[in-house]
Amino acid sequence: MNMDNVNIDKSEFSGKNVVVAGGTSGIGLGIAERFADLDANVCVLSRNPDRVSAAARLLEEKGANALGIAADVRDYEAVERALREAYERFGDIDVLVSGAAGNFLAPVIGLSPNAFRTVVEIDLIGTFNVFRASWEFLRRPGASLISITAAQGSRPHVFQAHACAAKAGVN
Repeated sequence: MNMDNVNIDKSEFSGKNVVVAGGTSGIGLGIAERFADLDANVCVLSRNPDRVSAAARLLEEKGANALGIAADVRDYEAVERALREAYERFGDIDVLVSGAAGNFLAPVIGLSPNAFRTVVEIDLIGTFNVFRASWEFLRRPGASLISITAAQGSRPHVFQAHACAAKAGVN
């Protein structure tokens, strides 16, 4: 969805502090870019340091005050450290987006227990970790917590049992 022509008053987000977990590719990066366009301070989290660096550079090129932090959402302590670093750089978090996700197509019989568990840990446990670890760093009152989910959470999809379970848990 192209959001370039959506009329949003920049003053609503100018100087606000936004953290996007899973913000280095796909929907998460798009969300981070849009907040950057609205003059927010943007921190992106992801487990891949190369993607983190690339996303932070992209946001800085757009003029954003950006920070990229490598952290795996499955690791509560890593998420907590990352959010503390974002807080120390920007201050209270105004908007927190939990969008880290893992997915691939596979029939249930073709899924190993580890593959199923990995998607559930990233999507569901990761969402819990991001939201729980953020508590101490949120602007109060007024912070917004946003979880990115998917249709698989309410409608079964072929070859998506792992994502269906994870997103249903998030919902």
